[in-house]
Amino acid sequence: MEYDSLDALAMAELVKRGDVAPDHFVKEARRRIAALNPALNAVVHAFPDAAPVAMDGPFAGVPLLLKDTGVALKGAPITSGTRLHKDVVSPADSTLGGRLRKAGFAFIGRTNTPELALSFTTEGAFHGAARNPWDLDRTPGGSSGGAAAVVAAGIVPLTQCSDGAGSIRVPAAHCGVFGMKPSRLRNPSGPAIAEGIGGMATLHAISRSVRDSAALLDVTHGADVGDPWGSPPIEGRFLDAVSRPPRRLKIGMEVGGDADCVAAVEAAAALCEQLGHHVEIAPPAYDREAVKHAWLTVAAVSVARGVRGFARARGIADPLALMEPVNAEWVRRGDEIAGTDYLGAIDALHQSSRAMGRYFADYDIYLSPTTAEIAPKLGWLSGEGLSVDAFFDRFWAHAPLTAVFNTSGCPAMSVPLHWSESGIPVGVHFGAAYGAEALLFSLAGQLEIARPWATRRPQISEDTL
Repeated sequence: MEYDSLDALAMAELVKRGDVAPDHFVKEARRRIAALNPALNAVVHAFPDAAPVAMDGPFAGVPLLLKDTGVALKGAPITSGTRLHKDVVSPADSTLGGRLRKAGFAFIGRTNTPELALSFTTEGAFHGAARNPWDLDRTPGGSSGGAAAVVAAGIVPLTQCSDGAGSIRVPAAHCGVFGMKPSRLRNPSGPAIAEGIGGMATLHAISRSVRDSAALLDVTHGADVGDPWGSPPIEGRFLDAVSRPPRRLKIGMEVGGDADCVAAVEAAAALCEQLGHHVEIAPPAYDREAVKHAWLTVAAVSVARGVRGFARARGIADPLALMEPVNAEWVRRGDEIAGTDYLGAIDALHQSSRAMGRYFADYDIYLSPTTAEIAPKLGWLSGEGLSVDAFFDRFWAHAPLTAVFNTSGCPAMSVPLHWSESGIPVGVHFGAAYGAEALLFSLAGQLEIARPWATRRPQISEDTL
């Protein structure tokens, strides 16, 4: 059997049938990390030999890399890409960590993320730059850049990650893999915190196959005790939706970005029409400047509170001295924001929820580019030498259409349907109403059959060694 031809569910089936040893795929993933990570710098923590896996879980024996932030595992490091957290080891599993363990995954390490996951490129000073396997001079995106790179390079079939403004979807777009951001708190963030970035941060995954993403959400979703939000209940399984073609959909389309991104969206629209859906130009009507300002405000306060609280708990007198200058400035900005301004930003987030709710009363799906440009060269999206305002303007301009799905709580996905003439992946973005992940998985499954991407391999992968 070929490792590269198997998704996570196929691996687990072989393990559960006894066709391979429980640690067979773990050993192969570790071998690939050793071979490919020196070039990619995508894995920043390697865990020792995994504990025995839950053999009755749907992902029994599947090697899993976790993003270096968000999901805690007892006894494992989690540094969030910053020197400030360099000695942090989790005292217990988080709720999602426990659910992943019960699903049968074998945890093998953590993937590279920028400092405090605050960038659309993964070029932190603490762990260094992760590289895009399609072009090692380009970024794999951020903040789940390492996660996308290891899936694209064939190290593992899926990775755990998170999305606060597009941090699953942007790296998926840049690395030619599938990335789903579920509805607000479809996956819980507890028990240590109730929500991240004012409810905008969402945990899930990047994968090669659509069905792996859906099956993973089947085992991780569901409210934690005391969650402040609750996603709408679902009927059946997300996995079942992947093989169920959607009804004829009414799709609202927005076109923008560079020539490659425009071409990707136009080609996707033509494909949707061929599949029987109706597509028309129809951007959603929400206050885009208000969303941008609100995201910056809420993120600044959240980061400042987190850094200051951590420093007090650890007795660190000057935490900003341990941080990158642009992020230290972001903390100072958060320190100065008045409570009334923060509440105004929260209101702007809620207004975006109202606007997207009205939009999806008229349209089933929103179609747009995931980013406004293909993966840029390393350095362009880095905050080095920039003020926080200059950095944030560049950050926002790179993917101006993804964050409204964080501010509104609606689900969205990046689907790898297009490559530039030079061979760089260009993701296409699809969004749906709050709670409508099953509809997105149904459309994604249909698109995957029509334009399969799983066999496409980047410049650096196991095939090239």
